[in-house]
Amino acid sequence: MDKIRPQKRGDFRKQVNRWWSSLTEGQRTVTGVLCSPMLLSTFSHFSLFHMAANMYVLWSFSTSIVSLLGCEQFIAVYLSAGVISTFVSYVAKMATGRFEPSLGASGAIMTVLAAVCTKMPEAKLAIIFLPVFTFTAGSALKAIIAFDTAGLALGWRLFDHAAHLGGALFGMWYVTYGHELIWKNREPLVKAWHEMRTKNPGKGGGGRSN
Repeated sequence: MDKIRPQKRGDFRKQVNRWWSSLTEGQRTVTGVLCSPMLLSTFSHFSLFHMAANMYVLWSFSTSIVSLLGCEQFIAVYLSAGVISTFVSYVAKMATGRFEPSLGASGAIMTVLAAVCTKMPEAKLAIIFLPVFTFTAGSALKAIIAFDTAGLALGWRLFDHAAHLGGALFGMWYVTYGHELIWKNREPLVKAWHEMRTKNPGKGGGGRSN
């Protein structure tokens, strides 16, 4: 494809390929073993019902979370939440000696739910099968955290309680502190990435200068 359609030197795919080629065999193995499953687990579900329930919650909170964070920041937070909640689940299972699959989809959904409930604690929520029974978002978040804490402490296996807690705590932390600490200070990282992409603009595959 490069012969048919030459790529720019700063092309993202080539940057990733160069970085991957610079790793040792051991580093590549560790990167694949640790990172890939945690990222891909963000899109994994135990069953069709599990997926349907998660997608319903995500759909219900999508308008609120995107209005709070914006599209780009939401995607970054969602993927990060999947990795973090899966990692928390790994740690909990290793500590308790329970070797079961860890899926980050529910943890990422919990991050969305917790973020919205933290920023909008007085918002009214309802259960789909009991629409007449309403409660505040703040109360719902407290109940969910209490339930998952009890489940983790008592060894319940109904849900991945560790992943839920990891996702919820990450969501609460991010909307309280993370947005200011990470997203608003991303400019140096973006600038460094831009400089890396545009380095040596006059060489290779039709690079352009700014």
